[in-house]
Amino acid sequence: MNFSRRGPLALAAVLLLLASACTARAPEPAAASAHGAYGAYVGYDPADVGRLDALGAWLGGPAPRVGHVYLPGDRWSNIEGAPDYLGAWASWRRADPRRMFVLNVPMLERTEAHLPDSTVREELRRGANGDYDGHFRALARRLGALGVPDTIVVLGWEMNGTTYTHRCGPDPAAWKAYWTRIVRAMRSVPGQRFRFEFTPNRGRDAIPWPRCYPGDGVVDIIGMDAYDAPRGLRFPDQVTEPYGLGAHVRFARAHRKPFSYQEWGLYENGDDPAYVRGMLTWFARQRPLYQAITDYCPHGVWGCRAHPRSAAVYRSLLR
Repeated sequence: MNFSRRGPLALAAVLLLLASACTARAPEPAAASAHGAYGAYVGYDPADVGRLDALGAWLGGPAPRVGHVYLPGDRWSNIEGAPDYLGAWASWRRADPRRMFVLNVPMLERTEAHLPDSTVREELRRGANGDYDGHFRALARRLGALGVPDTIVVLGWEMNGTTYTHRCGPDPAAWKAYWTRIVRAMRSVPGQRFRFEFTPNRGRDAIPWPRCYPGDGVVDIIGMDAYDAPRGLRFPDQVTEPYGLGAHVRFARAHRKPFSYQEWGLYENGDDPAYVRGMLTWFARQRPLYQAITDYCPHGVWGCRAHPRSAAVYRSLLR
């Protein structure tokens, strides 16, 4: 997700599960809890905390338990946790111990400046050498002071792509070493209980995402961003494609890690209820730790009125 956009298994058992998940009319889950904790990105301003509650009211079922926001990556001060809106979301998290606060954290400043690979490579190597450790210790202290030392930190998300300065492709070895330094820096702060989430894009993208995996000792959750793209790719193919949804779950289970979907939603196939039904059935069968839809146009179902058929499916399966 681009932060600047506002609104930004024996084998036979595996095949049986995939075939079931990919049918056009999959059986509906019996209860919303089957999908794991759910939430949405509905914006980051303090007023948007109320919009998350409104989403739950619209669904008419269990309230969202996942609040999801992003830190801007334009400058180091913001990556250190300067934005005031963190306070409102921290208050929301502290109000209910069952809630999860998910925070996307860029690994480098100028994160959407489309810098050349040579610059990215240099920056990753500086990070791997420890030049930026202090910024992440500052963030850890900030989150602790806000009373959210158990934040799920989605660090350097979509690293297998080309959108962000914190992409892995220019130097996978340096990227993994830098990730490790960041995790160790943040874990060094007293009182922290952070969980660090490794979250690539679904599919191969610019580099196969397993090449970027920094190791089980510095990863707590294995996520995946899984939008309905590219155009014409049906949901069953999103499961079975190389480095797709099926590969993601197998990888996480092989590494004995919980898995999640911190970004998913409609995209290049428009109002696509088959995709929404497919994703929600996938969640019900695979049981992720949590899932959070990106709820603004062109991805959303509540915050985007352009997708009424998908909204109806989402609402019927989650209520």
